[in-house]
Amino acid sequence: MSAIRLRGATSGTTDVVAAAIAGDGVLSLPTGTGTLATAAYVDAAVAAGGKVLQVVRATDVTMRTTTSTSYVDASISVTITPKKNDSAILLIWSFALRFPSGTYISMQITDSSNNAVSGAEIIEVGTTTALTNPTFIGLCMGYATPETTSSVTYKGRFTVGSGTGQIRNSSQTGQLYAMEIGA
Repeated sequence: MSAIRLRGATSGTTDVVAAAIAGDGVLSLPTGTGTLATAAYVDAAVAAGGKVLQVVRATDVTMRTTTSTSYVDASISVTITPKKNDSAILLIWSFALRFPSGTYISMQITDSSNNAVSGAEIIEVGTTTALTNPTFIGLCMGYATPETTSSVTYKGRFTVGSGTGQIRNSSQTGQLYAMEIGA
């Protein structure tokens, strides 16, 4: 049997006995006599770098349109609270687009202050040739290092060169993912 014996400051002892079967993250005591080396407990999943620590997803099933030639909110956002201060956030936004013939539609992922996220500053789809109602299914990916354990919100934005641009969430669900990657 494994036990820890605690000695009182002036007299007496108390034995703490480990369970016969212990789960993950439980310190196993040595049998017999000797000194038990201790260290602070660290969650291995959180401590290991390059691991996905959490995934948060937002969805949108509503058709979104714009005639704006400046970026406007696409009504999709995701809020994530990083577990670690030095984590990175990988952002992926999937969508189906339709835009007028001979022009373009442009997408971006930003933080809540409309600062574009690295790698997702501008994703432009379009053509200068005449196409009949071109439709495009795509992804916009970005990378952020918020350096906080407070909640952070990221959102999708879009613009069109001319005419009316559409994010066709009603025919293909729009999805925005935020994945925390441990450093």
